Amino acid sequence: MLKELIALPRTGNLIFYWRKEFQKKISDILEKSAPKPGVPADLQNLLSQHFGENRSVIEIEELKLSDSCFLPANDLTHSFSSYLKEICPKWAKLRKNHKEKKSVVMLVICSSALRSLELIKSMTAFKGDCRVLKLFAKHIKIKEQMNMLEKGVFHIGVGTPGRVKALVEQDGLCLNSTKYMILDWNWRDQKLRRMMDIPEIKKETIDLLEMSIIKLCREGTVKLGLF
Repeated sequence: MLKELIALPRTGNLIFYWRKEFQKKISDILEKSAPKPGVPADLQNLLSQHFGENRSVIEIEELKLSDSCFLPANDLTHSFSSYLKEICPKWAKLRKNHKEKKSVVMLVICSSALRSLELIKSMTAFKGDCRVLKLFAKHIKIKEQMNMLEKGVFHIGVGTPGRVKALVEQDGLCLNSTKYMILDWNWRDQKLRRMMDIPEIKKETIDLLEMSIIKLCREGTVKLGLF
């Protein structure tokens, strides 16, 4: 293979061909090693590694999450709707009782606007007639989202960690009514990256967790799920 590449002229076609072969090898590696679903320990380890060098022992202890803070993890056999039905069997009642503006019962955090739209579409069988709000930056100004949250009642928010964090910081989104936060943990994009493999998304997710979610989880008001 190497000799054939050297013998060929250095053209755009050669570069494309080589990239294609390289991507195929990555795919082959993933296929040969069975994918392992994310578990609570994965998030715990990630948080420990992130904060380990810059925080005191006491501060790190305050960021720890017990197993009781987590919902059952996705075993990779679920569709998004079936997973949500399993972790939230009383959704119809929660949806009916939720009347507060500027808040949602469930937050779904993923890596991009496109992935957010895919998840919204795939939760149709679960959500019923509840209202879902898109919480990402692409083509939607934060002021628009703040106005929608202030004027209407929404049950589920789906979006990126950076935009959700910004809404919380600007008092556009209150987390007092939030019961569930789902991280789109196992899905891979075209570059085969999970959300926590993308440095910017990883940092924004950890910042969001530290800002308020970890405290709410430790108090028992919010449960974390790894889809």
